[in-house]
Amino acid sequence: MGREAASAFARWFVLERFPVRVELVAVCDLQDALLDWFRQIPTVRLFTKDHRELLASPDVDVVYVAVPHHLHESIYLEVLAAGKDLLAEKPFGIDLAAARRIRDAAATSGRFVRCSSEFPFLPGAQRVIDVARSGKLGRLLEVHSCFWHASDLDPSKPVNWKRQVKYCGEIGVMGDLGLHVAHIPLRLGWNPARVYSQLQKVYTERPDGKGGFAACDTWDNAQLHCDLEVSGSTVPMRLEMKRLAPGATNTWWVEVLGTEGGARYSTAEPKTLWTFERQKEQRWIRVDLGFQTPFPTITGGIFEPGFPDCFLQMWAAYAAERDGALDGRFGCVTPDEAVRSHELFAAGLESHRTRAAVAV
Repeated sequence: MGREAASAFARWFVLERFPVRVELVAVCDLQDALLDWFRQIPTVRLFTKDHRELLASPDVDVVYVAVPHHLHESIYLEVLAAGKDLLAEKPFGIDLAAARRIRDAAATSGRFVRCSSEFPFLPGAQRVIDVARSGKLGRLLEVHSCFWHASDLDPSKPVNWKRQVKYCGEIGVMGDLGLHVAHIPLRLGWNPARVYSQLQKVYTERPDGKGGFAACDTWDNAQLHCDLEVSGSTVPMRLEMKRLAPGATNTWWVEVLGTEGGARYSTAEPKTLWTFERQKEQRWIRVDLGFQTPFPTITGGIFEPGFPDCFLQMWAAYAAERDGALDGRFGCVTPDEAVRSHELFAAGLESHRTRAAVAV
């Protein structure tokens, strides 16, 4: 993800009339091969294996940290103590307690801190947000948000840090994928009051890459069945995070339904937006989307966006909000929202233990 960020900065000039200029000036990585990859970027002046050397650089204003979850708290706190602003990776700490400590340190430091979540910056997702905010839904009926992967269906796939609690956290796949599905609902004010979880551990060991096997003790799949309290009514919301979703290749999905209208979007159909209207005849309408991103670019509106584009848009949102120029656009995950997602995941763990719905 560090290289994805470097790519976004290298393409910064595609943003039209953008008020902030961003340059990559320093890189830290423990691997020589990855540090060498960054040497092709002419603006980088510091290459180091010691993140403290990077934090000491007066040329650095903002730090992006992409590391395993067990390292979030210590490094994020060091970034803040060094007087730098931060774009953190999800889930903003290995557990709820860590997330709260990071949030509190950010507030005390006065630094500008946000957390990464790219998919809401796709045009289809933005249109779903617009429909939800329009007041045309009528009474809210249900919300569905999910993120599905399928590569873990292969039992011969080697173990990595995301499959082990000591690195990924007890929340497992919720920490890996959960903020992606919670970002839009939380920003729209849909804070779960209760949750009933269904968690699955399917493969308990995987090849260790050394001829043996290693234990896998994180959750592979998670479904969180939530209650929202909206205008005096209880509304169901289902959040799905799956590493074992047959046929899905990094598929992100969001759907909001009301008595008068609705919308759904999936990255499996990246150009397609579905909207619902209840008139004399009820109808779903298919819209063929183009390149209508939140921050205008040189790319023509007839073309199709992809992951590098929504990643650049997320960074543009971060830079604009940091500069006070977000102008009502959808912004990156706030520390409070990251903590609320952790509160949801912690309740999900408790629900699984008790086999009961748990207050969030």
